[in-house]
Amino acid sequence: MLLVLTQPDRPAGRGLRPAASAVKQHALRHGIPVRQPATLKDAQEVDEVRQLRPDAVIVAAYGLLLPTPLLDAGRFGALNIHASLLPRWRGAAPIQRALLAGDAETGISIMQMDAGLDTGPVLLRVRLPIAPGDDAGSLHDKLAEAGADAIVAALTGIEAGRVTAVAQSQVGATYAPKIDKREARLAWSLPAAQLERVVRAFRPAPGAYALLDEEPVKIWRAEVLEGDGSPGAIRVTDGKLVVACGEGALAISELQRAGGRRLGAPEFLRGHMLPPGARFT
Repeated sequence: MLLVLTQPDRPAGRGLRPAASAVKQHALRHGIPVRQPATLKDAQEVDEVRQLRPDAVIVAAYGLLLPTPLLDAGRFGALNIHASLLPRWRGAAPIQRALLAGDAETGISIMQMDAGLDTGPVLLRVRLPIAPGDDAGSLHDKLAEAGADAIVAALTGIEAGRVTAVAQSQVGATYAPKIDKREARLAWSLPAAQLERVVRAFRPAPGAYALLDEEPVKIWRAEVLEGDGSPGAIRVTDGKLVVACGEGALAISELQRAGGRRLGAPEFLRGHMLPPGARFT
């Protein structure tokens, strides 16, 4: 590897001190040069990459648009490790969107990058089933491992002449926009099955939440139950907070008050007595 490009250090932790990304830390441990341009609009930054004459430019969740001269810098062009089965879920948040939609599977697409948004031809796809308990964190980790293997296989295949890029079909194309934190608020008028997917899609970040006594409460783990009642109404059953939804009910087993720590439902209830008729707003 000739060079790693990664985002500039960002404030992190309680002290909000600039912290290096995991990519930067890994590169430095292995003696790989690192550059952290705030933008790739600077022609000098692009020229320095081109002067290295790389075989390929490999992109994974970089977060900056690559100008055309950089897309063409590698002998094999620029290859993106995308966490979906393109053309489904082009865009910034394919993992969360697949979970929110209740998709049965997802995967990795190794794509030849072009000027469009995840519209380039695909060299290789790896399919991965979405398990019932998968959340954005667990699915990310599975896809990261699959993606590492897939890019090695794709590069090996390209060099040997065994892999060629195939244009994406427009049939089934969908867009995965960046997550807006407002999406994480649970709307109890929706079916419980849909809300359970919201909980998993936004775990570990930003965390699904609802309002209780006008204060935000993060909902970390929940399961779908049969039930009815006024949406948002709470009853306690088997140590869980069971909340009526537009269809069915959501049994919450782990939650967190603002400024507090994550608690199992029984522990939460010991410190927060719910009056009769309590409900999430």
